[in-house]
Amino acid sequence: MRLFVFGIGYSSTAFIEKVKDRFGWIGGTTRSAEKAAALAAKGIHAFVFDGTIAGDGVADALSKASHVLISIGPNEGGDPVLNTHADDIAAARPAWIGYLSTVGVYGDHGGAWVDEDTPCRPVSKRSVQRVAAENAWLAFAGENALPVQIFRLAGIYGPGRNAFENFRKGTARRLIKPGQVFNRIHVADIAGVLEAAMAHPSTRIFNVADDEPAPPQDVVTYAAELLGVEPPPEIPFESADLSPMARSFYGENKRVSNQQVKKQLDYAFRYPNYRTALQALRNSV
Repeated sequence: MRLFVFGIGYSSTAFIEKVKDRFGWIGGTTRSAEKAAALAAKGIHAFVFDGTIAGDGVADALSKASHVLISIGPNEGGDPVLNTHADDIAAARPAWIGYLSTVGVYGDHGGAWVDEDTPCRPVSKRSVQRVAAENAWLAFAGENALPVQIFRLAGIYGPGRNAFENFRKGTARRLIKPGQVFNRIHVADIAGVLEAAMAHPSTRIFNVADDEPAPPQDVVTYAAELLGVEPPPEIPFESADLSPMARSFYGENKRVSNQQVKKQLDYAFRYPNYRTALQALRNSV
């Protein structure tokens, strides 16, 4: 089997590490020659792709790919992969296609539970673009009779990207917005869900989120407890100094159900909540 990944980054790298022994060849794209060289040193066949024109060598690599993962976000022009390599993927007829999206497509539901059947009502520009990209991939699946699985990811964290790192950098904050909750997902569980999904190729959508949507300040407080330090002072959301993008995240309040991943893929989450994950991350250093 041969795996091709568009956009080798944090989540897709974890997936590659998880499944690398199952593939005889792994390749993918990055935006710079320097990163391509670093990937090549790890045994990954890397191609430079900036999302605007077809990547040199990508079409040939795709022609032999049995599995394709897309981990590149859309832009105002649509989905970069479909815009440049849709025909190549269609001609290759891979056994499995995965597309990494975001739970941001649901928009704001006032803290209510959402699942894969909940209508999308995106708020931010980037989430509107994500909905359009999802629809484009679903249309591609239908037009070409190919299985495309869309994975809506919650807030991603894991080694090198977690609350402890924020404490280390001096950026940990406890923002208080009454009633606000977020789901999260450990990068190891993203990799695990993708691996499980490969065994069940189909065209459908999966929420990839933990069991326990929680207020963000609770995560910071628990991390401080594990570190044995005082948590940072509480900051009311209304007076917090936030970038427009950061503030927009707090405009979307929902609880995301992961039941379909458990039922359809028989997947057991390694880190079902932030406490088990933070404990493991703390013990690993």
